[in-house]
Amino acid sequence: MKKFLLCLSALIIGGNLVMAADFEQPFARGEVNPFGKYFTGQTYLNMLCTRDNVYNSSIGNVTFEPKARTNWHKHSGGQILLVTAGEGRYQERGKDIQILKPGDVVKIAPDVEHWHGAGPDGMFAHISIEPNIPNNGATWLEPVTDEEYFGGNK
Repeated sequence: MKKFLLCLSALIIGGNLVMAADFEQPFARGEVNPFGKYFTGQTYLNMLCTRDNVYNSSIGNVTFEPKARTNWHKHSGGQILLVTAGEGRYQERGKDIQILKPGDVVKIAPDVEHWHGAGPDGMFAHISIEPNIPNNGATWLEPVTDEEYFGGNK
């Protein structure tokens, strides 16, 4: 009965609830992302290791609902993404969109403008590692447009 009600609720509100209930990833989804103003769509953040002077990095599990994505941004000390679940998208300014799958590793050099997020049809999760602290800061830029997100192929 509980599963039936879950499915019925998902149909009423657009289907995202079923995907969220069936979405498996190795780390907890976390809370609603407090940096949400720099994202399009709903995302969640679970900080696994916060900035400190011992390990010199910040590590967080970021979960994206379908079509959710970051704004264009860059990190002064670079960023590493470890894809853990779902299918995602990654793009550097001026380059083609890359499809991301579990097990993919994306190394983003310092000051490279980029965005990343979920594909259009399912949830996505990755571990975000920000190395080179304390000199690694994020510079948030404009939102990724639907045209950019879909690569001109809606």
